[in-house]
Amino acid sequence: MTNLYRQIKQKFNQGCTDYRLLEDGDRILVAISGGKDSLAMARLIAERAKIFRPRIAVEAIYVVMDNIPYSADRQYLREYCDGLGMRFHVVHTHYDELKEKKKSACFLCSWHRRKALFRFAVENGFNKVALGHHQDDILTTWLMNITYEGNTGSMPPLLRMEHYPITIIRPLCLVVEKDIRMLAEELGFRRQPKSCPFENTTRRTKMNQVFHQLEALNPEARHSMWHALMQTYRMRE
Repeated sequence: MTNLYRQIKQKFNQGCTDYRLLEDGDRILVAISGGKDSLAMARLIAERAKIFRPRIAVEAIYVVMDNIPYSADRQYLREYCDGLGMRFHVVHTHYDELKEKKKSACFLCSWHRRKALFRFAVENGFNKVALGHHQDDILTTWLMNITYEGNTGSMPPLLRMEHYPITIIRPLCLVVEKDIRMLAEELGFRRQPKSCPFENTTRRTKMNQVFHQLEALNPEARHSMWHALMQTYRMRE
C-alpha cells in the first residue's frame, strides 16, 4: 500500500465515520461509471466490506444510456469488479428527446440514469447507493446552485431519498480530486474509450474552473467552503 493510497483510504474512512455512512446490515449498490472516481470508490468500499464491523454487503452496477454515444469498456469493468470480489450488474435506459425538449441533454441523461439506478436498487433489496462524488464535485455543485439557482443546495455525504426507500452515500466526500487522479495513474486504471459528448460544454466544467481560481486566491478556500457547507446541512437537520 503506497502513501498516497493510505492517505486516501484514511479520508475515505473518516468520511464514512464522520457522516455515519455505513451501518451494520447495509446492502450497498456501488454505481460505477468507468471513471477514476467510481473505480477508486469501488476498491475502497470493497476492502471495507471485508472488515467485520459494520458488516456490509456490496455489489456494483453500470447504467447504459442507449441513446447517448457514450459507453465505458464493460468487460474491463466486469473484470475489475471480479478482482474486487464484487458482483457486477449492467442495466439499460434511455430518454425521449422529442418529449423532453425543455431540459438539456446533460440533465436528461443524468436524471434517467439515476432513475434506473434507484429502481434497480429498490427491486433488488439494496438500502443504500454509493456514488463516487469527491469533495471537488460537492463544492462545485454548491457554487453552481448559489450562482445559477439562488439556493445553497449541494450533494450531502448522506441523503435519505423522499420517493425511494434508499439512502445515497458519498464515501469520497473528504477526498480531493487531484489525489484520485494521481491514484488512478498509480494503480493503472484503464482510460475509457469514449468520453461524454457534453462534458466540455456544461456549467459544471466552467464552475470547476471558478472553484480552482478561488483556491488559487486562497489556499484555504476549500476548507472554509466545506465548513460553511456542513454548517448549512446541520442547520437543516
